Amino acid sequence: MQFILMRKADADTEGGVMPSEELLGAMADYNARMTRAGVFLTGNGIKPSKEGCRISFRDGKPHVTRGPFDQTSELLAGYSVLEADSLEEAIEWAKQWPREDAGGNANLELRPYFTMEDFEPGEALDKHYRQQRLPSQVNVHVSFGGNCREAMNYYAELTGGHLESILTYGETPAVDQVPEERRNDVIHASLNLRGTRIMGADMVGDCYQKPVGAQIHMEYDNLEQAEALFSALSEKGEVTMPFEETFWAHRFGMLTDRFGIQWMISCQTKQCL
Repeated sequence: MQFILMRKADADTEGGVMPSEELLGAMADYNARMTRAGVFLTGNGIKPSKEGCRISFRDGKPHVTRGPFDQTSELLAGYSVLEADSLEEAIEWAKQWPREDAGGNANLELRPYFTMEDFEPGEALDKHYRQQRLPSQVNVHVSFGGNCREAMNYYAELTGGHLESILTYGETPAVDQVPEERRNDVIHASLNLRGTRIMGADMVGDCYQKPVGAQIHMEYDNLEQAEALFSALSEKGEVTMPFEETFWAHRFGMLTDRFGIQWMISCQTKQCL
């Protein structure tokens, strides 16, 4: 079940008071805990209503009303979208909201999303069901010849992702099927990047083949971050296509890193700063 957890506005948020360093850190830690638990899907703070507007329709014609708006306590200052098995589970996560927010006096509202089962069957609903054919996740798995641990730690450092798992052959029931000198090799590693994962493993014996014909594509809105990642991955690697402007992207480049993994790095819009 999906829920929206709404942080209601107050005088400070409507006045444009920015969160403190302490609150920013606490919220980042809170979101990270929920991300690792598979609960946090997305979330954002919202600027004061004086910077927004309302659009109402009369006989199909839109009317725009500029902010600010009254009834501050009924406005929003931010939201998080959660995935939980029940309302009770979502409540437990909501109760862990950082005390650093509003001195421990923040007001939240938690409401579930509709599900397909809430609607009457019909052609319109069938259109929505067709969307459900899409997988919940698409992840990437890459192979290594014995340096998976080094590579995954390096990727975690460069991307800021969470290295949530490194499991060796020696820690599994397959230990007896692996030569003793390879039992510290990695059978499964998982790097969590906003809920999408780069997974990897060391291939034992003749199973390892140098990856060819597939690349990991990393897209950034921030040009400096994209350039920094491309530069770092290029060290001791091989640049296939320099990181530069193309007719389809503001910046795009291709490379093979020192572990033999192929990458495509891009920044799609000229607004990237």
